[in-house]
Amino acid sequence: MSTVPRTPLREPAVVHVPVSDPRVGPLLRELGDEYSARYGKDAHTELARYPDEEFTEPYGGLLLLLLEDGEPVAGGAFRRYDGNTAELKRIWTHSAHRRRGLARRVVAELEREAAARGYRRIFLTTGPRQPEARGLYLATGYTPLFDLEAAPETVGPLPFEKHLTVPARPYAPAGGGTYGGAPGERGTRDAATGAPRTDPPEHE
Repeated sequence: MSTVPRTPLREPAVVHVPVSDPRVGPLLRELGDEYSARYGKDAHTELARYPDEEFTEPYGGLLLLLLEDGEPVAGGAFRRYDGNTAELKRIWTHSAHRRRGLARRVVAELEREAAARGYRRIFLTTGPRQPEARGLYLATGYTPLFDLEAAPETVGPLPFEKHLTVPARPYAPAGGGTYGGAPGERGTRDAATGAPRTDPPEHE
């Protein structure tokens, strides 16, 4: 018997949270379980390889959730990829709330926040066994940086990009002040060594 997602009485609330927020746990667990099933290997360690701070404001990142009745139904994040580019990560919709356009809203919210922080470009990769994600990014204006005619498994991680319109006014982070220079200019660091990181993007 199939389950039809209920229609909410109002739009989900958008909240910005750290990775340590307990409401993020269900997101990462279900995402890891789904990736593990699709790719035949444990994906939970891979999802945890970025330091939590990379998804926080001081480091040029953000993690957001869509909440209904206080429970997360969708979410996503971005991290600083380079001085002009944010990289989307962790785009997820709870399995009980799919086919409602929530992933589109998450992507739109992340794009808006990235542009407000001065990023001019979005970059992301999605895995070759995630046709829904590929379709989402094509439908929301992302340019594929690979041959669409090629078999996804021969490409590996499927890269996309999208150029953003940056607001005229600078973004003011919580606590006052504005960002000057490159977004997240404090950079990113390896979780174990603290050294600057330039590793390639993970499968999303």
